[in-house]
Amino acid sequence: MPPKKSATLTEAELRLMKILWTRGESGVAELVAAIPDGESIAYNSALTTIRILEKKGYVTHRQAGRAFLYRPAVAQHEASQSAVQHLLTRFFGNSREQLVLSLLGDASLSREEIDRLRTVIDQATTSHKEPEK
Repeated sequence: MPPKKSATLTEAELRLMKILWTRGESGVAELVAAIPDGESIAYNSALTTIRILEKKGYVTHRQAGRAFLYRPAVAQHEASQSAVQHLLTRFFGNSREQLVLSLLGDASLSREEIDRLRTVIDQATTSHKEPEK
């Protein structure tokens, strides 16, 4: 039975996952080389992190000669949904309403963001209409 996927990723884990989601199957040296400018990670740290990701169920590997090639076992959308669900459960008592109210109470929301949220809410309202009695 595969290991249970952790609900969250650390910053280092997420950094490597983003590279894997973009590049696809990669070796550890390729992952280290693909780290964006201004950031760095040592080969051994990347290897440790990728092994943790494999234990968590986020990546799988295959052997190619002496090297291991790693690939995502979880889609980016699935990982983000899992993280949101974790946040929702942990901080908002599983209340989507409380999460949205918290976001809407953030003074840094731009007018454009508010308009996009309104559009999404309107679309959700339209698609979830109660059947007439």
